[in-house]
Amino acid sequence: MAQVADAARTVIMTVDDDPGVSRAVARDLRRRYGASYRIVRAESGASALDALRELKLRGDLVAVILADYRMPRMNGIEFLEQALDVYPGARRVLLTAYADTDAAIDAINVVDLDHYLLKPWDPPEEKLYPVLDDLLEAWRRSDRRPVPSTKVVGHRWSARSSDVREFLARNQVPYRWYASDGPEGRRLLAAAGEDGMRLPVVITPDGTSLVEPEPVELAAHVGLATTPAADFYDLVVIGGGPAGLGAAVYGASEGLRTVLVERSATGGQAGQSSRIENYLGFPDGVSGAQLTERARRQATRFGAEILTAREATGLEISGAARVVRFSDGSAVAAHSVILATGVSYRQLTAPGCDELTGCGVFYGSALTEASACRGQDVYIVGGANSAGQAAMYLARGAKSVTLLVRGPDLTASMSYYLIQQIDEAPNISVRAGTVVEAAHGDGHLERLTLRDTRTGRTEPVDAQWLFVFIGAAPLTGWLDGTVLRDERGFILAGPDLTADGRPPAGWELDRPPYHLETNVPGVFVAGDARAESAKRVASAVGEGAMAVMLVHRYLEQS
Repeated sequence: MAQVADAARTVIMTVDDDPGVSRAVARDLRRRYGASYRIVRAESGASALDALRELKLRGDLVAVILADYRMPRMNGIEFLEQALDVYPGARRVLLTAYADTDAAIDAINVVDLDHYLLKPWDPPEEKLYPVLDDLLEAWRRSDRRPVPSTKVVGHRWSARSSDVREFLARNQVPYRWYASDGPEGRRLLAAAGEDGMRLPVVITPDGTSLVEPEPVELAAHVGLATTPAADFYDLVVIGGGPAGLGAAVYGASEGLRTVLVERSATGGQAGQSSRIENYLGFPDGVSGAQLTERARRQATRFGAEILTAREATGLEISGAARVVRFSDGSAVAAHSVILATGVSYRQLTAPGCDELTGCGVFYGSALTEASACRGQDVYIVGGANSAGQAAMYLARGAKSVTLLVRGPDLTASMSYYLIQQIDEAPNISVRAGTVVEAAHGDGHLERLTLRDTRTGRTEPVDAQWLFVFIGAAPLTGWLDGTVLRDERGFILAGPDLTADGRPPAGWELDRPPYHLETNVPGVFVAGDARAESAKRVASAVGEGAMAVMLVHRYLEQS
């Protein structure tokens, strides 16, 4: 794992999978630049990307990144390409052997490489330092203004503090975390005129102090759009997961005035995934956050508006208009609507879980909480891909990770590649036929009672961290009385509405509903919220694109 110090100096990062080479590079860098720069060393592309994202969230600057070309799983060019998304202004250097110079030359075009260095670089005074001096000078001349950082003062075991950190992290808002009982946390509380009895306190880049802020208030103060720029659109997309982002990209790129409305953060459940390895076009995998951020930028580049922290509470039909109402009483109207609300993780009903949510019991928060789990025992409930991806991610730093699976094994709902990775991970174990009977703790999780579903035998275990990834509850309750759903709440569309050969009740058009169209003409569904959907990122994106095609067909015939 990358070694990230606490000093607030500009960073030079070096990445090499050979520990000896990694230490040698870091040694030479510290000798020349250690007094003015913080040297961060990583031994894999994945751990280096984790470190870069952590630095980004803290608002730190990265001046130069040196990466070795020949690294397993993710070579230096692939790493630098992904690092470009996190720190586009950092200067990029590839370390390579003479035999790989062709690859280095190709990288100049692929990742806008600034320089490549041949190994060995001895003596550094001739072969390393002059190159770095020039790159650092070029970086200093560039626009390297630091990203304004939001400060969050909270308590480690505060559910509301955890919610705020999760909201900021998932929305790619840089922030610094300060414990309320630490010296800097106490200083910030005093400066804000707060006694720490109500947490968290969020201090925005302009100095505004927010006490226990709600998502809408927080979003508005950290630069996230929350209010639509117009009253009427061609297309309103509800939900910012892969299906919603796909719909926004295709809708806006094809000339529809499009607004996407997200109640929390773009990405949905996929955006919380540490690694998606079976998505087409990413042979080395891609994190959910990275895929989400690229899709969000793509949608806004085409002109789509993205609103955050707006919760849809009602859908009304007003002539040819489809009106979406929000929890604050406001509304937005459009010719058409795509419902891409996705699903949420089901809540554990075991005694103690509700009271300890955010205080050791977390739903889909593995990325945000991972750094605090280092060296500890972690439990994960769930047997699908999201649970497997979280297990692999947490296992990098945790002492042990235990997957609790209700079924007999993982094969029913987890992809084969993930099962193989889990089998090979030395600190991950799987307990099949096991459920959480109860959670215990005074203010934070301390113990779990586990029950064997086959024998009924219970067992107490010490635990401070429980991550839950179970089931899929569709976020469709607000559509009651308007859009038809199945008994589990998933939205019915297309052929599912005409199974008996007749159109749904109230359908007045002389055609049957289009494939992804609901019982309300002009209202479509895409992604996990649709009944019998595939529950995969690729299919969700595809359905978002298909729904836009059907929107065009609907508008042409209206």
